[in-house]
Amino acid sequence: MRLKKFCLVVLTALFANIGIAQEGVPIYSDYLLDNYYLIHPSMAGVANCAKVRLTARQQWFGVDDAPSLQTLSINGRLGDSPVALGGIIFNDANGFHSTVGGYATFAYHLMFSRNEIDLNMLSFGLSAGFLQYKLDETTFLAPGEFDQLIAGIEQSATNFNIDFGFSYHFVDFYAHFTAKNILRNEGINFNEQGFEFDNLRTYLLSAGYTFNKFGSDWSYEPSIMYMYRDATEESTIDINAKVYREMDFGKIWGGLSYRRSLDGAEFLDGSGVSSQKLQYFTPFIGVDYNNFVFAYTYSYQANTVNFNTGGFHQITLGYNFNCRREKFECNCPAVN
Repeated sequence: MRLKKFCLVVLTALFANIGIAQEGVPIYSDYLLDNYYLIHPSMAGVANCAKVRLTARQQWFGVDDAPSLQTLSINGRLGDSPVALGGIIFNDANGFHSTVGGYATFAYHLMFSRNEIDLNMLSFGLSAGFLQYKLDETTFLAPGEFDQLIAGIEQSATNFNIDFGFSYHFVDFYAHFTAKNILRNEGINFNEQGFEFDNLRTYLLSAGYTFNKFGSDWSYEPSIMYMYRDATEESTIDINAKVYREMDFGKIWGGLSYRRSLDGAEFLDGSGVSSQKLQYFTPFIGVDYNNFVFAYTYSYQANTVNFNTGGFHQITLGYNFNCRREKFECNCPAVN
């Protein structure tokens, strides 16, 4: 059992360093909380309101230095023009590693509709940002101890990178594609024995459809998201189901997301080698009250062998402002 836990800790540290700490904003399920802009720059300003979203995520309560994430994003149109701007700042901490960064986004929306009733829109978005990675080694050694691989200081490195993507909305259907971390940067190596990664490209593909019965206050939105990491050739898929209920004060909504890795991780199990694939179940619930948004997410890792049985909690607070009238006759919550 100790060997299993050791192997999993090594895998957790490795994948956290490759897949989360250096890629920019980690890709969880918070995009389902009315926050697609967090992962797709082309979604900046796509809605009829400007949006501010604040998120706080905490993993593994009761575990010291467990991963945590805070993000603040804002996006909106420039008047009635097709141009939109956005920005994201974030802090991602994972044990002795942490990443802070910020992105600025430019988006442009092309309307193919002959009128303002039928939604037919193609959007492009470009985000550029700086990321600072830190490794705090100040507590690695006891007073008087020496290790040539440990500097005993807080080390840092800064990179610049670009995300680019596009979105297409046609009545009740939508699709998004984003290439993250397009540029190759010099590998981050805090000591001579460390790993270096200069290819952080990640590709995201999302699609969904929203439907309801005529005159009903209920709407239903199935969707999927596929993610592929270029350097490690890892891929995962999200299968999502979301439901909305119109209310006098606004809207309540909720759903369930299932994430599964398409690649297995091997670990020692007794005298043999076993394999398992990452699995997350994420229920979520939210409410739109006038121009305010409140949402809560809980993620449960459903693997046989895992680091901790505790879940991952996330809270989202939002505010919509500079709202225009709803132009389109469609089941399109992200736009209307």
